[in-house]
Amino acid sequence: MSISFIRWQPWQEMETVRRQLDQLFEEMVPLTRDSFSTTVNRAVRVPAIELTGTENNLILCAELPGFEPDDLDIQVTRDSVSMRGMKKSATRTEPIETEPLETRSTDEVTGEANTTPVMPQIYTSEFRTGAFHRVVTLPVEVETDQVVAVFKNGLLTLTMPKREDDRTRSVKVSL
Repeated sequence: MSISFIRWQPWQEMETVRRQLDQLFEEMVPLTRDSFSTTVNRAVRVPAIELTGTENNLILCAELPGFEPDDLDIQVTRDSVSMRGMKKSATRTEPIETEPLETRSTDEVTGEANTTPVMPQIYTSEFRTGAFHRVVTLPVEVETDQVVAVFKNGLLTLTMPKREDDRTRSVKVSL
């Protein structure tokens, strides 16, 4: 009977636990109610927004990195903006054209070098996939038929004209 010893490495185990806790806390804040029904690892964060106003317009900017316009559904009512999105997996399913050393071969007849496309091996992925839904309540009513949307480099900007009766007006007060 032989006895084998396994060397205990407490620092390596503590580092693994620390990384797992960091990942857990990062994934938990903030989540949508809908994403709790899916696994925590696949949850998509609610997009960060900035809502500003001018005399005539409300301007809503939302960070949506990695989304395509076709992945988004944006609806504006007089008093709110509803944003829905579905982020699909970023993992490639088709072979990638590379020339890794392990796939090189030489044709014995012609002497030409051949390469074979390989499927990617994912060792770790922190890309988030899944759906989100966010509703932003507007402080004043807007004209829904005049909203202008611009989506560029993962930033959605909605310029929404305020309703005429909600615009800031100055009135001379008699004393």
